[in-house]
Amino acid sequence: MTKVGQVFHPQYLKHDTGPLHPERADRLRAILEKLKSRSLESQLIEVPVREASEREVTWIHSEDYFKNLAKTAEKPSRYLDPDTPVSGESFEAALLATGGVLEATLRVAEGDLDTAFALVRPPGHHAEADHAMGFCLINNVAVAAEFLQKKLKYQKIAIVDFDVHHGNGTQHSFYDREDIFYASLHRYPFYPGTGSADEKGKGAGLGYTLNLPLSQGAGDEIYLKVFEQKLLPTLREYSPDFLLVSAGFDAHRQDPLGGMRVTEEGFAKMTQALQNLAQDFCGGKTLYVLEGGYDLEGLSTSVCRVLEVLLEKK
Repeated sequence: MTKVGQVFHPQYLKHDTGPLHPERADRLRAILEKLKSRSLESQLIEVPVREASEREVTWIHSEDYFKNLAKTAEKPSRYLDPDTPVSGESFEAALLATGGVLEATLRVAEGDLDTAFALVRPPGHHAEADHAMGFCLINNVAVAAEFLQKKLKYQKIAIVDFDVHHGNGTQHSFYDREDIFYASLHRYPFYPGTGSADEKGKGAGLGYTLNLPLSQGAGDEIYLKVFEQKLLPTLREYSPDFLLVSAGFDAHRQDPLGGMRVTEEGFAKMTQALQNLAQDFCGGKTLYVLEGGYDLEGLSTSVCRVLEVLLEKK
């Protein structure tokens, strides 16, 4: 039986963005309820969660940014940018989100788990080295990639990001490097404005960033065609040792922000394709980390379908 880990901590629900913000705690509550109703919760292995250390976070983020983020702890709620609120509990939630992702990364790398899904918030892929952005505080996936490279000595790490928004923060973290490959499928032109096809990396990293911009309204057929014709062949050529996935579900057809038409079955098929590739190149070592997705039903159903694929319930 496939050993699938789950990352969750109650503190994630205490990152208070307000009742009307799209990235609110109800997202995780909806996922947890759906997992229970579909009898998936009991089949997942709980990953112990810890706080990421300052040293780990500052592999990606500046020390000044870390210190400014720490100052928000136990303070009144405020906005760090026009989209990104923080409450007094947000800093702890962010550290536990990143730390949970690192613990899952370690367990997959060491073979205790085959794969895992990190049900974390705040999300991460927009967070830049020196500032919060787009609902994101700490770039969870980017820190995990550095953890694999620095601590676990992985040489070729691939990140696939299928959130409807381009992961500017993740791309910028590794734009001049060849040991961490970043690929993104996203709506373009769209927020945050980056992610054109001609953004391919620079210096030693030239050719190790793959942007696959998609027009508004793209659905399962287009996504899967781009997977088969562009993404998967490039990943096979790179032949990664570990696959990290920024799993955003705001390309779902019901999402209020994304403007795309992907179904939960589309996400399941993309996941199956990534798992098949991982089996061929990295012993199936994958980690899925929640990013966006703001329709509660579309989000929760899609996460369940992804987990059913990971559990080999197709």
